[in-house]
Amino acid sequence: MVAGAITLALDAATYEGSVAVIRDGRGLAVRTVAMRGETEERLMPAVLAALAEAGCTIREVDRVVCGEGPGSFTSLRVAGAIAKGVAFGNAVPLYAVSSLALVVAGAPDLAPGAYLAVLDAMRGERYVAPYVKAADGTIAVAGPMARVTAAEAAEVAARSGAVAVGPLEATACGPHARGVASLLPAILATGAVSLDAWEPAYGRLAEAQVKWEAAHGRPLAG
Repeated sequence: MVAGAITLALDAATYEGSVAVIRDGRGLAVRTVAMRGETEERLMPAVLAALAEAGCTIREVDRVVCGEGPGSFTSLRVAGAIAKGVAFGNAVPLYAVSSLALVVAGAPDLAPGAYLAVLDAMRGERYVAPYVKAADGTIAVAGPMARVTAAEAAEVAARSGAVAVGPLEATACGPHARGVASLLPAILATGAVSLDAWEPAYGRLAEAQVKWEAAHGRPLAG
């Protein structure tokens, strides 16, 4: 990592969006905003406010990291568009990270141990992925992401001896951009994404597309 580089991190996999400004693995400023039921878009103002608190401008951002989902279609699109816009405007790289990883990494007080990150997939289902938090605070993925029923998510956690963590779990915590600070070496090692081709990993089709295809009896792209 380049010493002193400013990382702008964003995530909006749920109905709550988050921003973090990070330098040398340390969070300088964070913001959390509602993404649903608002009369105006709040994530970009949160980006500018966090940068101002950190004492820098958007032109000083050296890299952008965006939570790629899975999660809310509309919120992910907003975060992805902002991330792409900043990266393109500054001619800096854009990196993607699983929003499930940011559930565990973004939780402020999780003890070392095994965790199952859980996000709502709607229709009674959950997105899940296992992680291990080491004593030094590093987070490692312990298996692939899956989409399961809510009951199956609880069974997976119990069977593996992991603590389920997520917005709807007993250990309640949503993905947060501040988690990028501890994940940054691993994120950078995966390489930057293509600004032209990258899109968030929504996890499933948008509800509007599902309804359209059901009404018309064919895929929307067909």
